[in-house]
Amino acid sequence: MTLDQSALLEVLDALKAADVNDRVRQAAETIYQALIEAELTAVIGAAPHQRSETRVAQRNGHQTRILTTTAGDLDLRIPKLRTGSFFPSLLERRRRVDQALFAVVMEAYLHGVSTRKVDDLVKALGADTGISKSEVSRICADLDEEVGAFRDRSLATTAFPYVFLDATYCKARVNRRVVSQAIVVATGVRADGWREVLGFAVGDSEDGAFWTAFLRSLKARGLGGVQLVISDAHTGLKQAIAAVLLGAAWQRCRVHFLRNVLAQVPKGNAEMAAAAI
Repeated sequence: MTLDQSALLEVLDALKAADVNDRVRQAAETIYQALIEAELTAVIGAAPHQRSETRVAQRNGHQTRILTTTAGDLDLRIPKLRTGSFFPSLLERRRRVDQALFAVVMEAYLHGVSTRKVDDLVKALGADTGISKSEVSRICADLDEEVGAFRDRSLATTAFPYVFLDATYCKARVNRRVVSQAIVVATGVRADGWREVLGFAVGDSEDGAFWTAFLRSLKARGLGGVQLVISDAHTGLKQAIAAVLLGAAWQRCRVHFLRNVLAQVPKGNAEMAAAAI
């Protein structure tokens, strides 16, 4: 996409008007804005105030967006349409200059790093203005969208004859308190042996009601063709399997069985007992 002469002149004016330390940021901001406007013109088939038979939509103002780059924070204006929506491909999430910054912020967020330390990391990447708590939340909202899309995807197109069910516990912050939460996971195995995580859920405990609701959510998403379910011998889980996955056989997980056995064996004989099993 080529910038026209007026856009290039805007870049030159910005360079002349800005201080030496701000010239790179000003130039980047002007170029980004020009590219955004040029892409919109190509999408709707008409430039601003241009009459055209090929026009498919009309502009309807702008909304602001701050793009953090190694050149500084760029104040960009994203065009809005009267009908439909537009978002420039240049700013697609985790593209180009955003990629390293977003990756650092999201990774830090997942590992529970404090906002102050995230701010230090962002400054180390070259964003002198740092990052606020609200900006961290905005960036990590993309994670929520991806997780939601993964959890709600359809399972109707593939049969999973074998399903493994398991749970683990981890610490999580709930209502400003750190508490233990149960994370249940379902893994499906296709007839050709390919494994795929079908879904997961987080709750206060892995009781029968929680497992039942989780399995029903998998069924609602189209899970079918289940012939065998493998899990531990948790009473609530076994009851949920029998109630929701009708016609499926159940097998106790060998790993859980081995753990239960070794818990009753003296440590000195554990290796021998495990080998015998």
